[in-house]
Amino acid sequence: MKLHNIKDFTKGWIVGNFDPAVYKNPHVEVAHHFHEKGFVGEKHTHKIGTELTYIIRGSLIASGESLSTGDMFIYYPNEIADVEFLEDTDLMVIKWPSVPDDKYMVE
Repeated sequence: MKLHNIKDFTKGWIVGNFDPAVYKNPHVEVAHHFHEKGFVGEKHTHKIGTELTYIIRGSLIASGESLSTGDMFIYYPNEIADVEFLEDTDLMVIKWPSVPDDKYMVE
């Protein structure tokens, strides 16, 4: 058995085609994110990847939609990710394929 701690990974990303990773994989990325109430994520898009977000606990507004615990949303390639957190929120994020440089900031 090998032990890990989330603090040892970049922004909660634990699986994917990058270092450090618990499991290096070119097909999928997995992360656990925690954002505090009031945090506004950087608007961005992906040209290749599709990104699924599962709200483990908390609430947020994603592209104008109010979502909370148990909800999931998907951003497809070229859609703009625009998220604001209404309360402290835990998320699981899954993105495929794993292309680490596939993130483009949008104003």
